[in-house]
Amino acid sequence: MRQTENPNQKNNLDYGSPDFADAKDIFAATAKNRLAGEKPEFRRRPKTLRYKLILYLLAFIIIGGTAYGSFFAYKLYFLGKKVSIENSEPSSFLETMRSIASKKPSDLRGADTDRINILLLGVAGNDKPGKFLTDTIIVASLDLKTNRVALLSVPRDLYVQIPDAKIWTKINSVYQYGLDNLKDENGLASQAVKKTVTGITGLDIDYYIVLNFNGFEKVIDDIGGINIMNGRDIYDARYPGPNFSYETFELSKGFHQLDGATALKYARERHDDPEGDFGRAKRQQQIMQATKNKIFSAGTFFNVFTLNDLFKTLGENIRTDIPTEDFAGFFELVKKLDTDNINNVVVDAWNEDSLLKVSHVQYGPTRAFVLIPRVGNYGEIRELAENIFDLNKIKRRREEISKEDASIAIINKSGDAKIIAKIKKILEDNLNYRNVTVLAGRDRSLSGKTVVYDSTGGRKPFTLDEIATRLPADVSYAPGPDISEALQNKTADMVLVIGEDVIERYNMEEDTIEDLNKSQDDQMYLNLLDK
Repeated sequence: MRQTENPNQKNNLDYGSPDFADAKDIFAATAKNRLAGEKPEFRRRPKTLRYKLILYLLAFIIIGGTAYGSFFAYKLYFLGKKVSIENSEPSSFLETMRSIASKKPSDLRGADTDRINILLLGVAGNDKPGKFLTDTIIVASLDLKTNRVALLSVPRDLYVQIPDAKIWTKINSVYQYGLDNLKDENGLASQAVKKTVTGITGLDIDYYIVLNFNGFEKVIDDIGGINIMNGRDIYDARYPGPNFSYETFELSKGFHQLDGATALKYARERHDDPEGDFGRAKRQQQIMQATKNKIFSAGTFFNVFTLNDLFKTLGENIRTDIPTEDFAGFFELVKKLDTDNINNVVVDAWNEDSLLKVSHVQYGPTRAFVLIPRVGNYGEIRELAENIFDLNKIKRRREEISKEDASIAIINKSGDAKIIAKIKKILEDNLNYRNVTVLAGRDRSLSGKTVVYDSTGGRKPFTLDEIATRLPADVSYAPGPDISEALQNKTADMVLVIGEDVIERYNMEEDTIEDLNKSQDDQMYLNLLDK
């Protein structure tokens, strides 16, 4: 009969069997190893599977990276064909691929000076009121040494002369003038704006980009909106709507995620901003920073579908003179930029330290309010633009001028009786000189040139340089007998003789910022070139 196991029998091992002897030897050896501090030997699994997984992963990364790079190059190539309006010969696809592999930020225009200046222009677009008036004008400066960014906003109401033309207008009309009067196949309209901004800021403009409202909205929507912190409650019942209408725009104080349409309204609103156009410029800079951060976030930059939509939007809505082969260098540069510490500066007329003031020009019965430099030229704006990465340099210069504490005497030989009071006001109120007097000499002759005479022998160079560059004035270290006669028994460190050459610079009346803010709405905006 077949034997069955006893269910109550827990262990059927024969302690005298060879198997038990082998087991004893194994456990004895293990115990000995442990006492000696050695690890017991176990049979290791083969590494073949692990090696295969690593190889598959590397292959996936290489193939994926190559595919992504090819996709990126493909999109850059077609983007360049659409938007590089000043390139006579667009780059080939092969050249675009090469540029991605080899182009560096150091190859870009302006890189030899370690500073690249890009002019950013915002326009309504051909299908909207205002068309190509550039109501957003920003110079973005990139410091290649420190990877810092500075944004300088130029107000649209700044009164300027169009280069190579005897026409004065608000700066936001210059691009429209170029499109209407110049052949634009070679980018002459943009060149007119670039020359104008260079004349104001003293900066060489290396590139320009023009983006319309439709493109602005679509870019924000393509990347899934942007996050901003709104500093105050906004309620504007007169925001420009379609067909010259009004609509209400409101946004509460605090954190918001904005879609494209709301971001555009946030960027353009000015009626409910206590700082008017200048507050709007600050919000535009805020949106630029938020957009850049979102585009280069991992969720956007490595999403081929989002990038595809973004490239398509840019190709349809921007104009630029950035050649295709420079795109890769820009992408490499922008990724490294420190956008958490951007120097944001708005050239405004808002307070006593502002570099502009409000005035007006008359066209028949129409009074158009404009902004002009508070001194006779763009010297202060140029100093600001040059030192935008180190604004303390300007502060230190002012401190040196204050230490010199120079006394200034003014003699009027311009033939304009009113100009002397304007010059005195600028020296005292804007440039903070505390000891300014007006001399009435017997010599009634006129002078064609404004001259500042230094009586200190060069011991107060900061004051001399400021007067010479701000008014402006020629410099002389040899006062003539007429200066001595005008001074009589008085003394002055600097004697400023006002000539006829500054009359035109200072003959415009000064108005208030309220006059400017109460002027035309966006959609009824006066284009001086049509007058």
